[in-house]
Amino acid sequence: MSHMEKLVEGFKRFRSQNYEENRALFERLTKQGQSPKTIVVGCCDSRVDPAIVTDCDPGDLFIIRNVANLVPPFETSGNYHGTSAALEFGVRHLEVENIIVLGHAQCGGIRALLNQAPGAEPQEGFISSWMKVASNARNRILSRMHDESPEKQARACEQEAILVSLDNLLTFPWILERVAQRKLTLHGWYFDMEHGELLRYSADSNRFEGFS
Repeated sequence: MSHMEKLVEGFKRFRSQNYEENRALFERLTKQGQSPKTIVVGCCDSRVDPAIVTDCDPGDLFIIRNVANLVPPFETSGNYHGTSAALEFGVRHLEVENIIVLGHAQCGGIRALLNQAPGAEPQEGFISSWMKVASNARNRILSRMHDESPEKQARACEQEAILVSLDNLLTFPWILERVAQRKLTLHGWYFDMEHGELLRYSADSNRFEGFS
């Protein structure tokens, strides 16, 4: 069986099982539209699906996925802003109450970033340029963990990049306004798929901790 055939067979199972068992939910979502309470900014990595990790139903999450789950800073130059456009729709039109930046272990984008020498020109292609969003995370980690192993540096940078994205979220005026009004809460989560753990960033301890 080819992979395309596997996908089609998967849809058939979904149609006969999940869809039929939850027909009322899908009919409500069709008629009333979506009204998710939470945005998740996740990674494109095929191993880290936010809906699967959180065991959510259709309609629960408004998911934005890109390489290394990054949020760029607010800016109006250029032409293409897929992540920013999705944030705008989720915050200003769907009026979500939470934004989660969901990072993860073994992130290929972060490893590519760490392998790029600080100050070097971006390599050819889109990934290197995009990962510049997290360059401050790389610089901080290499500065304070220069004697640590590449594995420890990568894990620390994966988590530090989440904090960069949380800071960048606050550069969007309509996000900052809603956070100040306590209509919107920002969260930093880290999925350690090696150990099956989900960690959250605690501002009180300034580190990622398990959920109690």
